[in-house]
Amino acid sequence: MEAPEKLDPSCHIELSTAGLQGVDAERQAMSVEFASRDADWHNANTKKLLRKIDLHLLPWVVLMYLTNFLDRNALAQARLGTLEQDLGLKGTEYNTITSILFIGYILLQLPSNLLLTRVRPSLYLCGTMAVWGMISALQSTTQSFVGELICRLFLGAAEAPFFSGCIFLMSSWYRAHELAHRIGLLYAGVALANMFGGLIAAGVLSDMDGARGLAAWRWLFIIEGSATTAIAAVAVWIMPNYPSTTRWLSLEQRHYAEWRLAQDAAGEVDDRYAISPIKAVKMAFKDWRLYMFMIMHHLNLLAQSFTYFFPTIVQSLGFPNITTLLLTVPVWFATFLVVLIVSYHSSRTNERSMHIAACMIVGAIGNIIVISTGNTGARMFAMYLIPIGVLPPFQIILAWITSSFSRPLAKRSVVVAICGMFGNSASIYGSYLYPSSQGPRYVPAGITLACVCTACAGMAIIIRFVLKAENRKLDEEDERNGVVVKGFRYIL
Repeated sequence: MEAPEKLDPSCHIELSTAGLQGVDAERQAMSVEFASRDADWHNANTKKLLRKIDLHLLPWVVLMYLTNFLDRNALAQARLGTLEQDLGLKGTEYNTITSILFIGYILLQLPSNLLLTRVRPSLYLCGTMAVWGMISALQSTTQSFVGELICRLFLGAAEAPFFSGCIFLMSSWYRAHELAHRIGLLYAGVALANMFGGLIAAGVLSDMDGARGLAAWRWLFIIEGSATTAIAAVAVWIMPNYPSTTRWLSLEQRHYAEWRLAQDAAGEVDDRYAISPIKAVKMAFKDWRLYMFMIMHHLNLLAQSFTYFFPTIVQSLGFPNITTLLLTVPVWFATFLVVLIVSYHSSRTNERSMHIAACMIVGAIGNIIVISTGNTGARMFAMYLIPIGVLPPFQIILAWITSSFSRPLAKRSVVVAICGMFGNSASIYGSYLYPSSQGPRYVPAGITLACVCTACAGMAIIIRFVLKAENRKLDEEDERNGVVVKGFRYIL
């Protein structure tokens, strides 16, 4: 029998190169065709494409993020049960348990986002979701401060890839002006999680204490953690990855989805393998604009420190535990609606800074009212103002970050991760703003967060003027070069 003929390795190289050239030629031909189409064609095809993307991507990321915060904030609701007594917590040990989650969260965020550009996002994000769901459920078995501390550390590490990974994934599907209100939908999951969390906790704490010999707060962790793992097992089969690899888009729609994204970066192709992870990190840290956004993001997340103690803060009004949990429900529902309205308006007007500043001032006013009066009605009203003011800017800030660092994709993933790491570091020390010894008014916390809200508003205005100056430089450069059609411009 004749031996098979050996192939020259150079043939493989030539074939591979020819294949890549063929793909590039096809992409280039379609790009020329898309550029030649009129506005009506683009409007019709964009609507059709966005409907498909919204249907296949948004419901899952919102549901997954809802469970993320449901599991994270279950501790705040469990506190109104017998958690502190059963674990023997004293002094600021509860605050330490709250804080430790963000140590694990921060340490894993950047490595996770670098890895995300090299693997299937659906598999990676759903896998980590299943893990954090199991860890959340395992909190029901803890018997001491140390046991709960370890669980929370690992919970934070497991949650680290998710939110920045979701933002990174969404920015690989939507253009800058389409992203703000969709991130708003995603972050509305926080308000929904707190709303449903209050309802679930009220039901569990009132009806399941002692069931099968377990305290009600243990059942709360079991129920919510198990539900998270089950949702992850379903989502892994349905969530999309990138436009170029998805099966529910036609070949033309895949190229069109990529072409649309390239328009936000003056035609640069969004190739996740274009640069190495190390180069992406260096590019991110050399960009001075990153540091302004890091500060603003940090201030906004510090202002959100109240969320981990909100049931305890509402309890200071003097109502029983179950009533307290039920009182948080309309607060978070109102916040949910405001998040959607503000993010939608920001997206429609293509404006970021003034929306952020106005909302943060509302949050500052709420904090001032809470510490300035003992009147129950006024303090309850202020407890609406605080989340309504502080939560909507979060997703607008993230949309602003992703649109200001559009390409290359690997650099954008690093920027999102770095901002997330620095931003979430606020929760490490923000968790100590509400020690039990300062209740029920928590005056130092109110003063601190009012100042933080004001500083975040001021930072948004500063960034606006800085980016406006950058846009003027780009205009002058285009004018010198005789460019008629404007390219990339910063959103203000």
